[in-house]
Amino acid sequence: MSKTNRGNFFEDFSVGQVIRHATPRTITDGDVSLYSALYGTRFAVQSADTFAQDIGYPAAPVDDLLVFHVVFGKTVPDISLNAVANLGYAGGRFLAPVYPGDTLTAVSEVIGLRENSNGQSGVVYVRSVGFNQDGTEVLDYVRWVMVRKADPSLPAPEPVVPTLPAALAADALGSAVPVLDIEGWRDDLSGSTARFADYAVGERIDHVDGMTVEEAEHMIATRLYQNTAKVHFNQFTEGQGRFGRRLIYGGHVISLARALSFNGLANAFHIAAINGGRHVAPLFAGLTVHAWSEVLDAQELPGRDDVAALRLRTVATKDRLTADFPYKTGDDYDPSVILDLDYWALIPR
Repeated sequence: MSKTNRGNFFEDFSVGQVIRHATPRTITDGDVSLYSALYGTRFAVQSADTFAQDIGYPAAPVDDLLVFHVVFGKTVPDISLNAVANLGYAGGRFLAPVYPGDTLTAVSEVIGLRENSNGQSGVVYVRSVGFNQDGTEVLDYVRWVMVRKADPSLPAPEPVVPTLPAALAADALGSAVPVLDIEGWRDDLSGSTARFADYAVGERIDHVDGMTVEEAEHMIATRLYQNTAKVHFNQFTEGQGRFGRRLIYGGHVISLARALSFNGLANAFHIAAINGGRHVAPLFAGLTVHAWSEVLDAQELPGRDDVAALRLRTVATKDRLTADFPYKTGDDYDPSVILDLDYWALIPR
């Protein structure tokens, strides 16, 4: 019996299967600093203990997407080591704040399977949950990923495709944010005077700035999350694949787009939920990412007069400015679009 892990192939999964993932990961101040160095994120609540404490946090919480990436990374060796592509996300909820010193673990359940018509691969749907050291759920989300078959001759399983919400309701948001003293919020330090009432449904925001991706950066980032997916690291094998080079981890694109969105959404400090997301096209080192966002909805939160929620669509592009908001023509995405992310963000009222 082999002592090494070849990863699960499509035929190794079954609906209802529960997988407890290695390796526990303690988040440190060093992780937070490296995350900032990789993306240049500037949201004040996550950047300064003093700012966070002035509004009611015990300390600056860890960036929501750093939490997401670490939990995601735990799942890769068991779920997507043999993936063709990570296809999308739905129903993601940030359930409790995470602080430096907290230790994260992850558990996944297979909730759907569907073999592709070519018989060479299939789509695996999993719900993954991240826990802290006290057993508190800090994050849960659904993702679906295309995984290779090791033996294409094996018969297809009965297809099971889960029904997923198009968006989470506003009354399901906010549990990861303590009741805040908004009187302590300083717009001069947060970087914007725009609050909840200043955004309108249908408004589009060009985030203006761009960031070029370097090969070393995306590999450092993926290693930071202990994400072992082969397509990000091994140029020897990927050079012989369909793209001829390593793919950049889709979560790296999400974090780049989120960091860029500061310019226009500086006070939208917390990602409360990921309604849906699609990696539309691959990204490679040497290309430059730009982003724009649209306000899809704006909702007050039950029992909260400190923060409210903006439902946002953030679209990222490669080597394409976004002043004209490139998105779709009919059912087809603009060739420059690499990410279409639908999420709820909390912002002071």
